Amino acid sequence: MAKVIILGSGPAGISAALYTVRAGMQTTILSKGSGALEKTEKIENYYGFAEPVTGPALQAAGIAQAKRLGAEFIETEVVGLSYEEDYVVQTTTGTYHADGVIIATGSPRKTPRIAGIAELEGHGVSYCAVCDAFFYRGKEVAVLGNGEYALHEATALLPVAGSVTILTDGAEPEANFPPEVKINTAKIAKIEGDERVSGVLFEDDTRLSADGVFVAYGVAGSAELARKIGAETEGSRIVVDENCATALPGLYAAGDCTGGLLQIAKAVYEGAKAGTELMKYMRKQ
Repeated sequence: MAKVIILGSGPAGISAALYTVRAGMQTTILSKGSGALEKTEKIENYYGFAEPVTGPALQAAGIAQAKRLGAEFIETEVVGLSYEEDYVVQTTTGTYHADGVIIATGSPRKTPRIAGIAELEGHGVSYCAVCDAFFYRGKEVAVLGNGEYALHEATALLPVAGSVTILTDGAEPEANFPPEVKINTAKIAKIEGDERVSGVLFEDDTRLSADGVFVAYGVAGSAELARKIGAETEGSRIVVDENCATALPGLYAAGDCTGGLLQIAKAVYEGAKAGTELMKYMRKQ
């Protein structure tokens, strides 16, 4: 039986699951919370409701529907995505394998507005420690973040880099970082560098020398996961074709993470499209 992992339990993820599980594929949904829908007080522009429905109520109904059909739900935080002999999804509670993956983790509503990050992407600013650690052998690196995602990236860098510093940008650490990792809680003013990253300037006018900065802010979002595995992204959007397929075989994306209209109707459509197209792909294998 083909194994499918869906990242995210919002409208896109649930919609995809309804198609993959009914097609006889073993479907596992990995999710940490309900995302934007959980915070929506009233929805009155979605088909089929004579009266407004709350986001949590619609979310609960979708999850109950998918569970009734046989989808498995696991509440966990996804921190990595890679491909070996199959797709490998790393989480804070374990590792999961699949023949195909649908990314439906939504679009980040909050990103670090720190000068220098966008300008130095690919020139010392990275979003994947596993991908790029090799280039920083014996060098000083920093990881921007304070949670489990930042811990995952720091752990990947420790055996390779000369030093690893966590930059929380004013927040308190939320993960148990190993003693070898330095922690700096100062607010960040700018990532410095001309052609490449040279360091970090803090708002108190202190500086940290760094050859690379790895962004692991909050929870790993759709674009970060896509970048880790080599899928094409544009900013925070995953690039897909008309079938919601990325350039990587067996990897699809749906919902807010693909950009465009950030509405439930669009997410449900793309989830259905991704689910049916993944089903076709699996049957050809």
